[in-house]
Amino acid sequence: MAAMNETVYIKGDKNVEVTSPEVSLGQVVKIECGNPEIVPKLKALKLLKFVDNPKKEKKKGRSRTVVSVLKVIECIHEQYPNIEVQNMGEKDMIVTYENQHTPGGMVHAVKVVCVVLITFVGAAFSIMAFNNDVDTTKLFGQIYELLAGRPSDGFTMLELSYCIGLVIGILVFFNHFGKKRFSVDPTPMEVEMRLYENDIETTLVETYGRRGKELDVGTTDCAGSHRS
Repeated sequence: MAAMNETVYIKGDKNVEVTSPEVSLGQVVKIECGNPEIVPKLKALKLLKFVDNPKKEKKKGRSRTVVSVLKVIECIHEQYPNIEVQNMGEKDMIVTYENQHTPGGMVHAVKVVCVVLITFVGAAFSIMAFNNDVDTTKLFGQIYELLAGRPSDGFTMLELSYCIGLVIGILVFFNHFGKKRFSVDPTPMEVEMRLYENDIETTLVETYGRRGKELDVGTTDCAGSHRS
């Protein structure tokens, strides 16, 4: 390749999913350069190739590897040795190759129904267990008798208000109802899921690094073959 004295900026996300077994730089990192002619050439450079290997992690059409940003820089310098590369993103990137075999509509519907039932039953059981633990029925009965001067029949305005308030409180707390949000802030569930994803990603990177399976400088593709 012709000598090019340019500065290239790359930015990679922590987790990248690809649908093709042959992975190029443009699929893993975002690339920017003052010379627009270089960017398409860099994006087309082959970084790795996923191949079938029963000894590697492969489940339901999915393969995964961890790529160091140094490997990306090495790949660029092999073709353009005079280019200066500035990394603006992650140091290690999880690249997941997944075949796009989507399940049928019936399978998807069954999964949705099962998740909804499990969630509903679990939430209902938790609420009933809490009410039984603090003896809410007895408490409401005592309050009603104190205010109304007569015994409660088990279903009064207190129980009705409690049920309505419980629903409103859940909606306000989770900041979500169907596809509608009550504010632009992320929901508590989204925050917890993001924290969980961060923990999973950090664990994967550390595990691959300790086992020597990370695709780094001077190594071949841990998921198969390197730029074959």
